[in-house]
Order: sequence, then C-alpha cells, then structure tokens
Amino acid sequence: MTGLDPAFLATSHELGELALCHARLQADARYAWIVLIPRGGAYREIEDLPAGAPEQLMGEILRAGAAVRAVGQALGRPVEKLNVGALGNVTPQLHVHVVGRRADDAAWPDPVWGRGQAAPYDAGALDRAMAAARAALGL
Repeated sequence: MTGLDPAFLATSHELGELALCHARLQADARYAWIVLIPRGGAYREIEDLPAGAPEQLMGEILRAGAAVRAVGQALGRPVEKLNVGALGNVTPQLHVHVVGRRADDAAWPDPVWGRGQAAPYDAGALDRAMAAARAALGL
C-alpha cells in the first residue's frame, strides 16, 4: 500500500484491504491485535475523514473486533475484553488499534503501549492468526 507510514511495515503483518482501511495484524504474539489504517489521504484525525467515512470506520472497527476475537480463539487465548484506540502520538498517520485483552495478559489491567517487548509469533501461530483474522474480515 502506498502512503503507509514505514512504522506499520516494521511492526505488523498485512492482512488486506477493507472498503476504507488497510488491515494489519500487530506483530506481537502477546495480544490478538489488529490495526486499521484509512486509505486515501494524509489523515491525522477521524474528523479529517471525508463525509460518511467516520461511520464506515466504525463498521470496520466492529469487523476488526470480531477478527481479534477469532485470532484469540485460534491461538487458544479467548479475548475477554476489546480495547479500541486511535492514539497517534508516535505515528501520526490516522490508525485505529483493536486489541484483545485478557486478565492474564502481559499488561493487564494497564494499557498495552510501553509494556515490555513485543513477542514475535512463531510461524505456526502466525499462520493461524492470519488465517483467522482474514476469514473473520472476509479477506
């Protein structure tokens, strides 16, 4: 995808294209975690999106939530709580994190940002996570 901040390429795996957003699996096996990045402009805030796109983004967030739950199931760690955030403090390009949380995860009950080192997926787990996410997203 053109126009994607390089930080996303270094920290996530490509899932595919939804109607509005590019979807990526965060490269941190500690959490079921999908990042949505709206295409089509140099957006920094949700309010920068064109008319109708914020509502479309919400629909894609809901789809990503189902996909995050599917990833958790596929990895044997069912999601207990979904966290959704559009922070952009480090990477200003508009993006939305949809993170599956569990009471026994590495950062619970704190936010996931800045807590420990990302754990890489092993090949089998990455394949299961990607397949589950793509199936749930219809990709």
